[in-house]
Amino acid sequence: MTTALDLTVPRDLGAGLAARLSLTPKTPLAGQLDGVWWPYSRGLEAELPPLAAALDEPWGRIPHVTVNPTHWPVIPHKVPVAGHTVHVGWFTEQHPDKLILLCCTVGRWDLLVIPPETEPAAAARLINAAAIPGSILTAGVPDGATKPPSHAASATPRNAKQPGKPKAAPACPPPGPR
Repeated sequence: MTTALDLTVPRDLGAGLAARLSLTPKTPLAGQLDGVWWPYSRGLEAELPPLAAALDEPWGRIPHVTVNPTHWPVIPHKVPVAGHTVHVGWFTEQHPDKLILLCCTVGRWDLLVIPPETEPAAAARLINAAAIPGSILTAGVPDGATKPPSHAASATPRNAKQPGKPKAAPACPPPGPR
């Protein structure tokens, strides 16, 4: 599934636009990431609702998200999303370029986060690469990004043990607003 609209519209001009997202097809050739997300800004409160809404139908409700605080200036504890709440946690052990989604129906999904300031052509290459089964994309220096982050190490494989990292999908909260 790819949800990519106009790749050049900033969030403040394109409020209400769908998430810029590409998910890796599930095959026996599993990669380290489950997809790529290109937010319009560094504001989780504005960016998480369209991402969660885009994933509600194929995955089910996403009650928990974790990030590394390095690239997110404000990390809200809760973000309202279409009649439910997404709880946001952070771990410094998590790779700064990775977003972890915990879903009641499909478990854990890891997305590479393309920096919002990345040039559209470079972001498009990463979004297209994520659609390849068995993709070798890892969280780290995004190929073709305008400014590589100073943390160039690749992400720890999803099955490796890390302190403070969620190990299984959380119990689903009951349906309805909280």
